[in-house]
Amino acid sequence: MAIANFKPSVSPSSGPVSSNRAALSVVTTLFFMWGFVTVLNDVLVPHLKAIFDLNYTRASLIQFAFFTAYFIFSIPAAKLIDSIGYKKTMVVGVVVMGVGALLFIPSASAASYPLFLAALMVLAGGITALQVAANPYVAVLGPPETASSRLNLAQAFNSVGTAIAPWLGGTIILSGTRENADVVRQMSGTALQAYRVHEASSVKLPYLVIGLALMALAVAIAMFRLPPLPGAEQHGKIPGESIWKHPQLVLGAIGIFVYVGAEVSIGSYLINYFSQANIGNISELSAAKYVSYYWGGAMVGRFLGSAILQKVRTGTVLGIAALVACLLVSTSILSLGHLAMWSIILVGLFNSVMFPSIFTLGIAELGPLTGDGSGLLIMAIVGGALIPLAQGRLADMIGLHHAFVLPAICYLYIVFYAFRGSRPVPVTQTA
Repeated sequence: MAIANFKPSVSPSSGPVSSNRAALSVVTTLFFMWGFVTVLNDVLVPHLKAIFDLNYTRASLIQFAFFTAYFIFSIPAAKLIDSIGYKKTMVVGVVVMGVGALLFIPSASAASYPLFLAALMVLAGGITALQVAANPYVAVLGPPETASSRLNLAQAFNSVGTAIAPWLGGTIILSGTRENADVVRQMSGTALQAYRVHEASSVKLPYLVIGLALMALAVAIAMFRLPPLPGAEQHGKIPGESIWKHPQLVLGAIGIFVYVGAEVSIGSYLINYFSQANIGNISELSAAKYVSYYWGGAMVGRFLGSAILQKVRTGTVLGIAALVACLLVSTSILSLGHLAMWSIILVGLFNSVMFPSIFTLGIAELGPLTGDGSGLLIMAIVGGALIPLAQGRLADMIGLHHAFVLPAICYLYIVFYAFRGSRPVPVTQTA
């Protein structure tokens, strides 16, 4: 069984412990920022769905555009690490994020759905570079025995951002009074465009603040001395070695694909789900605040998980969490009212340990291939593009309530990976 105390051939940073702690603190701010920005999409989905009169399938293009960037930019980001190192790649990622956030201002002024999607792809391209660099950096920045615990702790601060974003973003973006959909459909071309420009303007201030904050953060990271990780650098690669010879990595990539797909699918549709008459029967603004509980559960779970993973095997924790998540989603599908609401909200608590646990199990024993392996795992985040799109299509066909069967199936695969697929297989080196 692959466990948290795997013995990778990557040497932990040889710098002082205090230096590692300072570096971990700095990198943790990046986890917070990309968590905050990513989960704002859960507010954008219902907001832009109403403005542009979209069905669930077309509204899911928001997550599709965002998470497709992971597939496109992950391998280039891994190569960028090989060329300029982890720190400079993080700086590049933050700058690109800032540019993407600022592109929301012209997108809102033009009230153009394609421009919003393009801005999201740029924003996500920057986050991709951050994820490819920051996740393995945290995992390797210290003793390998506590890699899962350390990454869970960093991801906990990511979850602080995801918990705050729906509450704050919902208050700012969804606070206006929106016309009835039937009234909007009867508007003329000029009046309709004016209405869309007015409604879309609510995203300008939050994304302007985010863009400026990211530019300032990029400067701060560039000025900070982060310790190097010589054992994880590409120059130590052994000829003939390949990431495809490590099944725990390949199966872990599938695990990341279905996990992110399930998590994003649930988060994307919660506002619409809770506002349904037979579920929560509440307004979109009120529903956005309940979404914070979903992501807040992930935050609490990651702080708890960081402590639990000091004592319990990573595979065991991951498998139990995935099994409980599957049962909770199934409960929501088979129930109505507050039981349906709170069972799906509680999934966030058990989502908490999944990404960092799959990630650390996936990169176990990769050594100099750690950067490339990280690129593959982050590329698999494209599941956040495809699975919500599939669930949106399923929702249009059978209704949103029962479309949550798709995330339930995803969690079953993670159970398999936790107990079977994460076992490393020794690689025979050729001379």
